[in-house]
Amino acid sequence: MNDVPASAPIRVASVPAAHPYVQALGGADDGITRLADPVIDPAQPGRWWPPAMLDAGWIRDNADAFDLMHVHFGMESLPEGRLEAALRELAAQRRPLVYTAHDLSNPQLTDQARHDADLDLLMEHATSLITLTDGAAEEIADRWNRDAAVIPHPEVVQVDDGTPAGRSGGPYTVGVHLRDLRPSIDTVSAVQTLISGLIELRHTGVAAAGRVFVNDEVRDTDALAEVVQLVSDRPDCELVGRARVPDDELHREIADLDAAMLPYRHGTHSGWAELCWDLGVPVIGPEIGHMHEQHPDDYESYILGDARSLSRAVRAVLTTGTRPGSPERRELMEQRATARRAARSEIGRAHAEVYRRALASLAGDEA
Repeated sequence: MNDVPASAPIRVASVPAAHPYVQALGGADDGITRLADPVIDPAQPGRWWPPAMLDAGWIRDNADAFDLMHVHFGMESLPEGRLEAALRELAAQRRPLVYTAHDLSNPQLTDQARHDADLDLLMEHATSLITLTDGAAEEIADRWNRDAAVIPHPEVVQVDDGTPAGRSGGPYTVGVHLRDLRPSIDTVSAVQTLISGLIELRHTGVAAAGRVFVNDEVRDTDALAEVVQLVSDRPDCELVGRARVPDDELHREIADLDAAMLPYRHGTHSGWAELCWDLGVPVIGPEIGHMHEQHPDDYESYILGDARSLSRAVRAVLTTGTRPGSPERRELMEQRATARRAARSEIGRAHAEVYRRALASLAGDEA
C-alpha cells in the first residue's frame, strides 16, 4: 500500500520538472519534494523532452523513488504507444497519476487527433485532474465527465527592483511575438490584422506603432517570408528579427509595449498572458480557448482578420493601461508581485491537497 501520512513529505515525479510552470510551484512550504528531470542528453543538460519519466521502464525502475506522477507537458514528443505503456505501468506500480490539463488543444500540433487520443488516455487513467480556469474545467466535464480542480497559474516573473518596467517616450506600441512560428501561431493573419488595425486606429485619431518579433530560426520559412514582405518599408510597423533571446531580454522587449497581441489560431491557456500580467502589460488576444479567463480585467479580445476588432481592443487597453516606464507601470507591477507572493502559498497548498487526496483514494482502493 502506498499510503502517505498527512504529515509526511510527498515525492512527486513531475513531467517535466524543468518547465517554468513546475519550477514556479517549488519553494512553497507545502511538504512537496519534486524529482529533477533525468538528463536525456549530456550535451544539453537542460533539455527535458521527450520526457524520460513518462516511460514504462523508468517508472518500473524508479517506483520506490516517488509517490505519484504529475504530468503537465510533453506527450506529443513521445513515440506512438509510449504514453499508454507508461500509464499502465503507473497503475501496475500503484502510483497515482495527477494530470494538469493546460492544453485541451495542443499548441505544438496542427492536427489535433494525436493530442485528443492522448487526452482520452490521460483522462481515463488520472486519479486526479487539475486545470487553470473554470471554463476549462467545464469543458473537461462535458468531454470526459470528469471533475478537475481549478488552480490558477503561478507567477512567471518574480518581480523585483531590477525587473524592467519599460522605456518611456514614443508612440503607443502594440507588439506581437511570433517566436519560432509554432503551429498554433497564425503568423500571416496576425501580422495582417496588426497592420490593418494600425490603419484603423489612425482613422479614429490614435497614432500607434506595431512591433513584430520573430526568431531567426523558425518552423515555417514561407510564412516568415510573407511577414517580411508585409512589414517591409512600413513606417508604422517594425520587424525585429533576432536569435531566441534569454528571459531577461524577453522581459525588456515586452516591458517596452503598451499592449501585447497574442497571435494564436488555437489554444486553451496562455503562459504568455501570465508573463505579460506580471510585467504590467495588457493583453489583446483572440477569442479562443479559455485564456481570456486567466486575467479577465487585463485581457481584451479581438478577431483575427478583423481590423476593427483589433482597433477597439487597443483603444480599450490604452484607456485603462499604464505606459512603459511610467511610475504607474512600476506601481502596478509591484502590486501584482505582492498578489502573486500571497497566491504562491495557496497554490502550493492546493496542489498538496490534490496529491494527498489522490494518494488517499489509491489507499482506499487497496483497502
